[in-house]
Amino acid sequence: MANLKDIQRRIKSVSNTQKTTRAMKLVSTAKLKRAEEIAKKSREYSVKINQVLSSIAYQIQQHKVGGISSRYFANLKKEDIKKCDLIFVTADKGLCGGFNYQTIKATKNKLDSLKNDKVKVRLRSIGKKGSEFFKFKGIELLDDVRGLSSSPSYEDARTFIGKSIEDFQNGDTDQVTLIYNGYLNMITQELKEINILPIDVSKIEKTEYSSMIDFEPNDDESILESLVRKYVEYNLYYALVDSLAAEHSARMQAMDSATNNAKDMVKDLKLEYNKARQESITTELIEIISGVEAMK
Repeated sequence: MANLKDIQRRIKSVSNTQKTTRAMKLVSTAKLKRAEEIAKKSREYSVKINQVLSSIAYQIQQHKVGGISSRYFANLKKEDIKKCDLIFVTADKGLCGGFNYQTIKATKNKLDSLKNDKVKVRLRSIGKKGSEFFKFKGIELLDDVRGLSSSPSYEDARTFIGKSIEDFQNGDTDQVTLIYNGYLNMITQELKEINILPIDVSKIEKTEYSSMIDFEPNDDESILESLVRKYVEYNLYYALVDSLAAEHSARMQAMDSATNNAKDMVKDLKLEYNKARQESITTELIEIISGVEAMK
């Protein structure tokens, strides 16, 4: 009978886990819908600011003697990069399948690759899971921000990336790279690696976007540099929003799988319980019959 009690205890425990995972799935589904809507609106703004930046940069590149002189625009070769800011975004919480692991693995591979090329790397972490991993490995982090990936704010993103922008402008770093896991659809996340600074001049093409503003490119290119700063700030903010939607998507899938696994486990345990109960009843009947026969 002790075996039956153990099985009953396990059935109750797994059933409670199933209720928890089902509730977490519903919560993630609701949060995903909100995050997906914010990401969609943010994507539209991101596309527009990229169009404006490309339009202005193209005009300066075409009409100004010597092209764009701003440090924000360059056509860097691999050997020109000596220092790099590597920013990566993970979640503050777990229980979302391989969502965090994919970003951490990509960041670690990028870090090793840059170090092999003799590049000095400054790691800047957004999210608890990623920072905990690298601290456990004894790898130094220049920045460790928590709470931003779970609750993205443009002002906080602007403050965070502002340090990298200033260091880049002052020549303290040659490249700023961003790695995060983005939202593709309800069941798929897409790992993204973006070199947000400098902007590759060779990739600037004539855009069909038509700006209502006509301007004369001046020597200090203040219009362009101001727009680049806004472009970089918003790229980080959009990455945070995109990553949050992907996190909820991954957690929803993970909790759905956990719920289904718990359901299957309960089914197997109940079958095991019924078999054990039948064996117990059979044993008791044999004992009773054997006792009766012995009394004859």
